[in-house]
Amino acid sequence: MSTASATPTRAPARRLIAVIVLVPALAALALWAFAWPAARTAPRDLPLGVAGPAAATVPVEQQLAAHEGAFEVHRYADEAAARDAIEDRTVYGAVVVTDRGPELLTASAASPVVAQFLQQAVAGQASAIGTPMKTVDVVAASPKDPRGAALTASVLPLALAGIAAGAVVTLLGLRGVRAVTALVGAAALVGVAAAGIADSWLGVITGDWWAEAATFGLSTLAVSAAVAGLAALVGTAGTGIAAGVVMLFGNPFSGASSAPQMLPEPVGTIGQWLPPGAGTTLLRSVSYFDGAAATVPALTLGWWAALSLGAVLLGSALKSRARSGEPVPKRELAPVG
Repeated sequence: MSTASATPTRAPARRLIAVIVLVPALAALALWAFAWPAARTAPRDLPLGVAGPAAATVPVEQQLAAHEGAFEVHRYADEAAARDAIEDRTVYGAVVVTDRGPELLTASAASPVVAQFLQQAVAGQASAIGTPMKTVDVVAASPKDPRGAALTASVLPLALAGIAAGAVVTLLGLRGVRAVTALVGAAALVGVAAAGIADSWLGVITGDWWAEAATFGLSTLAVSAAVAGLAALVGTAGTGIAAGVVMLFGNPFSGASSAPQMLPEPVGTIGQWLPPGAGTTLLRSVSYFDGAAATVPALTLGWWAALSLGAVLLGSALKSRARSGEPVPKRELAPVG
C-alpha cells in the first residue's frame, strides 16, 4: 500500500486523538480557573482603616497583626476621616476607637463578603474577649440585593453578550467602519437594557442611571471589540482565543463575588486588567459610591475598547490591501467567427 493512500487514514486518527486530549485539558483548565480562586478565598493585604488616638489604637493594631498578611492597615485621626476613606473606596472598613468603645465601620456595597468577614474576624473576636464592638454599615448595598448576588450574576451575561456580538460581527463579514458601528451600537443597547433591568425594574443598583448604562455598555464593548478585533487580525481562531480568555480567566478572576484582595495573587490583580473585573469594580463605584475610585477601571475598559476597535479597523485595512495586491485573472478571449 502506498504512503499517499495511508495519509488520509492517519488524519482522522489524529483528529480523534486531539479531541480526546484537548477536551479533558480544557475541562481541567476551566475547573482550575473557577475552583482554585474560590477554594483559596481569604483576605490578602485587605485595606482596613484604624481611627482614634494613637495610644488607644495600639491594641486594635495588635489584634489585626495577629491575622498575618490579611490586612493593610491605614491610620486615620478620627471617625470622620475613616468614613471619608470608606466612601472614597480607599479602605473596605475601619475600626474606630471612641469614648463609647470600639466601633467597626463596614461597606457592604463594596463587598458583602468582606463586610461579613470583618464582622466575624474583627467584631466577633473582640466580643469573644469581652469587648463588645458595634458595627455600622456606612455604605450599604441595595436592600433588594443585600448579598450582592444580582450584581455578581450580571458579570457572566455581559461577557456572553460581548462574545456573541463580536462573533456575530465576524460571522457576518462586517469590516471596518461598519463593524465598529455595529459593535458600538450593540453595546449601547445592551447598556440601556441592562440598566433598565437592574436599576429601573429590579432596583438592585441605585446609582446614576446613565452612568450605570454607560458602564454596562462599555463592559460589553470591551469584550465584543476584543473578540472581533482579534478575529480581524488572526482569523476565525481569534474569536475562540478572545472568548476563552474572557470566560476562563476574566469571569473567575473578576472578584465579583468577593473582592480582588480576597483572591490569591496574582489572580486578583490580573482580574482587574480584564473587562469583567474592571467592569464589576466600575459598576460598584458608580452604583453606590458616586463614582469614587472609578478612574482606573474606566480607563482599563476604555483601553480595551479603543485598542480592540483599532484592531478591527487595522485587520480590515490589511485584508483590503492584500486583495488589492492580488493579480487580476486574465479573461479568455472568445474566438472570432
